[in-house]
Amino acid sequence: MESTYVMLMVSVPLEHADAVRRAMGDAGAGILGDYSHCSFSYSGTGRFVPGESAHPAYGKPGELASVAEERIEMLCSRAKLASIIAAMKRVHPYEKPAFHYFPVEIE
Repeated sequence: MESTYVMLMVSVPLEHADAVRRAMGDAGAGILGDYSHCSFSYSGTGRFVPGESAHPAYGKPGELASVAEERIEMLCSRAKLASIIAAMKRVHPYEKPAFHYFPVEIE
C-alpha cells in the first residue's frame, strides 16, 4: 500500500526561506493534527557551477558559486504534493530548485 504522506525537502537561500516555507504551508504542507505550517530546518552551504546559458540568481555562469542555504522539511499529503511543489517553485529564487520527497507513515 502506498503511503498517503511524503516528507518534502527543499534547499533555499537563507533570505528566501521564510517566503518558501510560508508558500508551502499556505498550499497545505506541514499539517500535523491541529497544527499547520509545521516544518524543520537546518543550515548548510549550496555549491554549484551555473552553465553558460544559465541565468543564476547567485553567481556567474562558468564560475563556482557558494550560497548559505536553509533546508526546509515539511510533511505533505500526497494528494496535495503537486500543488505544494508548484507553490514552492513560484517563490523560490532558483531556476531549478533542488528538492526531493519520500514516503512516510504517521500515526
